[in-house]
Amino acid sequence: MSTDTAPSPHGYAQPAVDVRALTALLDGEYAEIRDLVRANLVTYASVLDEAETLDIDAYRERVRELVVEMAATGQTGMGFPEEYGGGGSIGASIAAFETLAFGDLSVLVKVGVQFGLFGGALLQLGTKRHHDAYLPDLITGKLMGCFAMTETGHGSNVQALATTAVYDPATEEFVLTTPDDRARKDYIGNAARHAELAVVFAQLEVAGASHGVHAFVVPVRVDGAPAPGVRIEDDGRKMGLNGVDNGRIWFDGVRVPREALLNRFADVTPDGVYESPIENPGRRFFTMLGTLVQGRVSVGGGAINAAKVALAIALTYAERRRQFRAASDEEEQVLLDYGLHQRRLLPLLARTYALHFAQDVVRTQLHDVFSGHTDDERSRRELESRAAGTKALGTWHATRTIQECREACGGAGYLAVNRFAALKADSDIFTTFEGDNHVLLQLVAKGLLTGYAHEFGDMDQREMVRYVTGLAVETVIEKTSAHKLLERVRDLLPGGDAWDQEAGLLDSEYHLAMLRFREEHMLAGAARRLKRGMAGEASPGTVFSQVQDHVIAVAHAHVERLVLEAFVEKVAAMPDGDNKVALGLLRDLFALTTIESDRAWFMEHGRLTGQRSKAITREINDLCRKLRPLAQDLVEAWGIPPEMLRAPDLVGPDA
Repeated sequence: MSTDTAPSPHGYAQPAVDVRALTALLDGEYAEIRDLVRANLVTYASVLDEAETLDIDAYRERVRELVVEMAATGQTGMGFPEEYGGGGSIGASIAAFETLAFGDLSVLVKVGVQFGLFGGALLQLGTKRHHDAYLPDLITGKLMGCFAMTETGHGSNVQALATTAVYDPATEEFVLTTPDDRARKDYIGNAARHAELAVVFAQLEVAGASHGVHAFVVPVRVDGAPAPGVRIEDDGRKMGLNGVDNGRIWFDGVRVPREALLNRFADVTPDGVYESPIENPGRRFFTMLGTLVQGRVSVGGGAINAAKVALAIALTYAERRRQFRAASDEEEQVLLDYGLHQRRLLPLLARTYALHFAQDVVRTQLHDVFSGHTDDERSRRELESRAAGTKALGTWHATRTIQECREACGGAGYLAVNRFAALKADSDIFTTFEGDNHVLLQLVAKGLLTGYAHEFGDMDQREMVRYVTGLAVETVIEKTSAHKLLERVRDLLPGGDAWDQEAGLLDSEYHLAMLRFREEHMLAGAARRLKRGMAGEASPGTVFSQVQDHVIAVAHAHVERLVLEAFVEKVAAMPDGDNKVALGLLRDLFALTTIESDRAWFMEHGRLTGQRSKAITREINDLCRKLRPLAQDLVEAWGIPPEMLRAPDLVGPDA
């Protein structure tokens, strides 16, 4: 823990971080479940070594064993109803998953497949008959399953899946068929070795009419062998996550009983009549998919915690590793005393804290919606959008952070024993898990451009373009949650004296005003481009394609603003003290580096002068110097078990 205080360049005392209190703040209401997961990680720490020494088959079996053993402690079943042996808290289940990301990521993903995807689909899309039949054994790990949605030829376009499920009223069965290799289910976790059941997404056909994609419970193994009509292949070695048995599945006229349809939102009567409380097919489809949003929330949180591990290793190493000697010193300097090293790692530390608090917000929204506290259509739409955006920024951040931390550890960072090899290989897929990040940001932008219109879930890209072009640009802006603050932004930014002084650079109102202005300006610009494109009589699909880069930029700006708001609100709610000061420094560093990274845009749009841009860079460097003595405490506050850092060459006593 930091001890002595010293005057800062701005005249106030250097804070001393209370690590234990900061850990309690970060763990929040789920401290108990997080501590349980930490204890389990220590118990099974040997898997970090076994991942490198076992062959692929043995490693997969070891991961399966660990998942079942962890299930017995209760950590993996927190999101399921108590009457089936679960913990009854979706928020706790996400917190447990996030914390598990400190350890072996194959274990994390195996847990996600079994309890999040497979179990979540049964829980959220099924009804009591499915819950009674499957949840008790699923929660203990006795029944292993998989989530068979993705197809080789369709990827993120779930509505176009080609697997069919045709209802046969004569036998009261659904007949599932894979029409060609493009329709095979691919990259399916648990499929290659362990799954007995699959939740299969297929196009439902009843009496010659198509009713879109629905989910079915389908046996894929009987006594360890592929079930009749089911063909399974192993996807083989992957870039990482080789403890997870990904595979591909084909169905050749596989028959399942009528009750196999997960029927929360639609059902088929014995004599072949399709029924659903949601009449609109598009809205029905998006409602079904919306119940699976916890996967995106989980992956985003897991990625953020993987980034924490990389930073904990790199910053600990930077505190110990000496290199080169200043002219006036007899001893070589530690790496973290160099300004460039601070610049490489401390902004990433600040962004990790920012994303941690943004993840807190989306986890709370998920818990409230799925617990019924705020379960209305608008809340669900906002959750889907925020989950998509936080997942995108969190996973990109993890990829960037792990790479930078590896480089910051030099050659030692390249050794497998020091964890970066596994972190890089295992987390890389997170940017396309649960939806490619660019596709997810398009979802975010669609919500912004339509203002979460009632039709939001039903619109494809073409329909969204037509909708927006029917509105005035001002109407588009007014429909966003940020529009209420636009007048404040305008008051603050156009050359007002309050923002001409360098001291204003550390005002959170200034930071928020800048990010809000960028978002609003980009949003209005995207709407204008869509309207102009349609005025030129181009097709909606062509217009959207031409504006796609702008649309992604809008979404990215929107999510960064949400992340900053979450950080500002968290710090504002803290009691006065050193920890609040320390997090305030991190908040300012995150805000200013976000502005600096897009300074070209702000200067092009008259929000920054060259002088002010240089002042921001000076302030960032000063913030890095202030945070340098606190860095070790700030990573220790994450509560990563030392056994998870491994890395004897980097963080061991003789590093």
